[in-house]
Amino acid sequence: MEQKQSKGVIHGLRINAELKNRIERALQPGEYSSRSAFIRTAVERELAGRESGVDAAEQRIAASLDRTAREIHNLRIGQQALFAFVDVLAKTFLTCVPEPPRDARDQAVARGKARYDRFLKTVGMSMVGDSQAAMAKLLGLGHE
Repeated sequence: MEQKQSKGVIHGLRINAELKNRIERALQPGEYSSRSAFIRTAVERELAGRESGVDAAEQRIAASLDRTAREIHNLRIGQQALFAFVDVLAKTFLTCVPEPPRDARDQAVARGKARYDRFLKTVGMSMVGDSQAAMAKLLGLGHE
């Protein structure tokens, strides 16, 4: 039942006997002028709590997104540094190491493949956790 008055909107509220008794016990002399004042305060606290809960959740999500963005940025910088390192290493190696003679080329290629396989195994053993599993998967795919 709703009626408009100059002070506000009136809502009829049905409550069971147990809730009525709990409200009566919560009313302390001098704290609230009436049961209605107590119920209005309780509703306002509930609504304020919900709003602050949403704000807190938004803040946690925003902080998580910011942290994730920083981590991705750091990974990107590390990846760029690693690429630059490998690029310089490859250029230096290719500049300084001569081609093997034609008659020894097949033997040099075979030794190079054996050294490369040992290198990959050593890299795989030095990696830990998910990286090691990823390397094992890559090594398995390379031999198929």
